[in-house]
Amino acid sequence: MQFRNGDRYTLWPNLFRECHREAFHLETRDSYAVPHEAERIARFLNDEPPPDPKTPWQDLMRETTGRGVTVSRVRVITVPHTDYHRWLLSATVHNVNAGEDIRYVPRHLAGNVPSDDWWLMDGERVAYNLVADDGTQAGIGITTDPRIVDYCADVKRRLWALATPYAEYLDSVHARQ
Repeated sequence: MQFRNGDRYTLWPNLFRECHREAFHLETRDSYAVPHEAERIARFLNDEPPPDPKTPWQDLMRETTGRGVTVSRVRVITVPHTDYHRWLLSATVHNVNAGEDIRYVPRHLAGNVPSDDWWLMDGERVAYNLVADDGTQAGIGITTDPRIVDYCADVKRRLWALATPYAEYLDSVHARQ
């Protein structure tokens, strides 16, 4: 496995620019310690108006999908939702509008789920989000090991079949719990 440490604003753009067909993300955590999200979450929890929703991530997604790359993700989430996921549900519309296909699976319906988050890129390599003990991002681990790639592709297929698109999930009984 190859490890990359550094600024997330340079690591991920490079990986997406190397992607030619498809990028799929599996998210399995109930919360994330992402420093640039802290103000947005605090404002949401205080019922304050959100700041400008535009983010560098959305710009990257527009660039990536504009090249014809499909970007999708499945979020496996605990119901009732954590504060983090309640906020994320309120903000995900901006990522969808930037070109991502984001879907949800309640954890109790998902069956066996890997504990790690990862991106499956072009069905050829897996990029793991490395997380420190305090929940902050610690870099990226990348592998092209065919067994790991095949495993991730199988997980993707299984969970995608169970997942509900974002707009439909907002209207589901699970989103209201």
